[in-house]
Amino acid sequence: MFTEDQFLPLSALQHLLFCPRQTALIHLEQAWAENRFTAEGKVLHKRAHDGPDESRPGVRITRSLAVSSAILGLSGQCDIVEFHQGSVGVPPATNPQVIPIEYKRGKPKSHQADEVQLCAQALCLEEMLHLSIPHGFLFYGQRKRRSTVPFDASLRQLTTETAQALHALIDSRATPPALYEPQKCDCCSLIHHCQPKSFRLKRGAASWFQAQIANNQ
Repeated sequence: MFTEDQFLPLSALQHLLFCPRQTALIHLEQAWAENRFTAEGKVLHKRAHDGPDESRPGVRITRSLAVSSAILGLSGQCDIVEFHQGSVGVPPATNPQVIPIEYKRGKPKSHQADEVQLCAQALCLEEMLHLSIPHGFLFYGQRKRRSTVPFDASLRQLTTETAQALHALIDSRATPPALYEPQKCDCCSLIHHCQPKSFRLKRGAASWFQAQIANNQ
């Protein structure tokens, strides 16, 4: 169990699955920069967060709900959480349905960073509300529709393991070395802080010199 002063940002789970070095740059070195992708994401989240809470027939819509988990050692905000009433004729308190919804720019990705972030929100809500949440939704701005994310055993395990890895990285106080991957690096707003291409050139030069020394011995 973690204490509140040990809680880490829930959003860092997504950073970690995207790139451990990016995670350390943001959360250890306090580096940040905007680009088109981060700006578009910020606008989308602002729309989700800034609206008022709503009550519709059978559902209560809450925005910017603060959540936390002492088990995972995480805290953050849900973009939207829908609280649905129970089935017809059943009192809501005995059959609640809670659904977290996370807004993302773009479209679904090949990795599971978005799913893990959403699942972590659900695990926080389960711990806080003492109930089970079977699924949530990811809303992608490019597709403009919801994608259902089942919180199955494998995703829950991945989320727990990612939270543990995040704490291990932050506790280590060490920034991982750069590894240039064009598909990731070229769209990252921190590429100029990270300088993965320069690191690769330096590493290549060092390897060349070491090889020359070894050959001349």
